[in-house]
Amino acid sequence: MPKTQFPRKFTLKPFDLDAAHRCQEHWDSRGKPPGSLGQLEEALVQIAGITGEAGGALKPCRLLVFCADNGVARRGVSVVGGEVTAALGRSLANGRLAVCQMATVAGVEVTPVDMGVDWERPPAGFIPLSLGRGTADLSQGPAMTPEHALQGIDQGVSVTKAAVEQGARLLLAGEVGIGNTTSAAAMTAVLLGLEVETITGQGAGLPPERIPDKVEIIKQAIRVNHPDPSNPLDVLAKIGGFDLAGLTGMFIACAELGVPVVLDGLISTVAALTAERLCPGARQAMLASHLSTEPAARLVLWELGLEPVVQARLRLGEGSGAVTLVPLLDMARQAYHGMDAYTDLVP
Repeated sequence: MPKTQFPRKFTLKPFDLDAAHRCQEHWDSRGKPPGSLGQLEEALVQIAGITGEAGGALKPCRLLVFCADNGVARRGVSVVGGEVTAALGRSLANGRLAVCQMATVAGVEVTPVDMGVDWERPPAGFIPLSLGRGTADLSQGPAMTPEHALQGIDQGVSVTKAAVEQGARLLLAGEVGIGNTTSAAAMTAVLLGLEVETITGQGAGLPPERIPDKVEIIKQAIRVNHPDPSNPLDVLAKIGGFDLAGLTGMFIACAELGVPVVLDGLISTVAALTAERLCPGARQAMLASHLSTEPAARLVLWELGLEPVVQARLRLGEGSGAVTLVPLLDMARQAYHGMDAYTDLVP
């Protein structure tokens, strides 16, 4: 497959240092030791720089869940078969998936997006952007064409812009797709130049004795496809997934619009790295929610220069980790606006 370069040009919104400084000054004037709310303070300062508004509203808040099947799931890289993606998608549409219940508590609207699930048609409530009924088996050849990868990125951009036009102030990234930790691990190995063994984990619960088989399948995918680490689009097309393409577009759009976006686990962080490689500076709009148990997660976040707030050994996906950060951000914002200034405490 020819190596196609990324043809799109995006103008990223500059980080507003003045708004970030005003937010930090306000924190420092409150009746508490400077920096004592740690990463919660830092998150609001980051959000101020992204949006250009110190202490601005975080709601409405929306989670976009990009759903897609992966042909490599037929190789037994997951504890369940690929047909479970469609089952999870139906549960997502019915509001019964774990992340839906968590989002209800956090006050987050959930929007499912069909990027390529293997079903006849998506359930009601899905945004229908399917690129096909799942990718090809990346261990046998390219997962998708460069054209599909570009289309997926463009669709991620468009659905993100629509969410912002509808009023979303904070966006969260989620995904559903059996086998997608295999794609994400393969992309991590290539983009960061790491040994496959060091970054391959159990995904949704693969038994330890089956992980060496997953490692060999990833190695085979890299041998067969020869993805170019200097060309993120080539890597995405050859060993990525439709969900990863959509997420990549989401992160680019957030940086372009100046809307903060919360990453979830490994899948979203690999898409975030892809977005940063395609559009340098895109990471300025990103916040890390949690540290996934997947071995590659810490390494990708380190490459992006992001520090996760939550460490709860999560590995569910769906956007569940991203949702856990929202109540913490809400509490931080309440403290920012509601607590006494130091001068009120000590006249």
